[in-house]
Amino acid sequence: MSATTSREAYEETTRGAWAVGISVFAGTGLFIIGLFQLAEGFAAVLNDKVFINAPNWIFQLDLTAWGWIHVVLGVLALITGGALLFGKTWAMGVGIAIAACSTVTSFLFIPYQPIWSLTIIAIDVAIIWSLGDQLSRR
Repeated sequence: MSATTSREAYEETTRGAWAVGISVFAGTGLFIIGLFQLAEGFAAVLNDKVFINAPNWIFQLDLTAWGWIHVVLGVLALITGGALLFGKTWAMGVGIAIAACSTVTSFLFIPYQPIWSLTIIAIDVAIIWSLGDQLSRR
């Protein structure tokens, strides 16, 4: 076995390990985001008094409507996160789209729960970065 073949085998093994690690991180992250979105959504649907009312925010929407948006997004994130953990390649592109939608909805939800929304945005950005990096390596 030559040194070149050995090096190529090492690089291929390392690339495979990174691919698995990134997919596990993104799948777990999307699963967690799904749980966060569900919790936020159900809180808004069941009792919208738990959120601060922001009357001067440019994007006015009933909190119950926001709740349903977060519930639907949460279910989609849970499904996609699970698919990533099971190695489904279609879930990478869908995961980026769902994390991007989650980022936008969390940004628009900042006046109601600022710290919670910014936390979700940070996790979404990490998911988008990791899945984008994974797709660029293919």
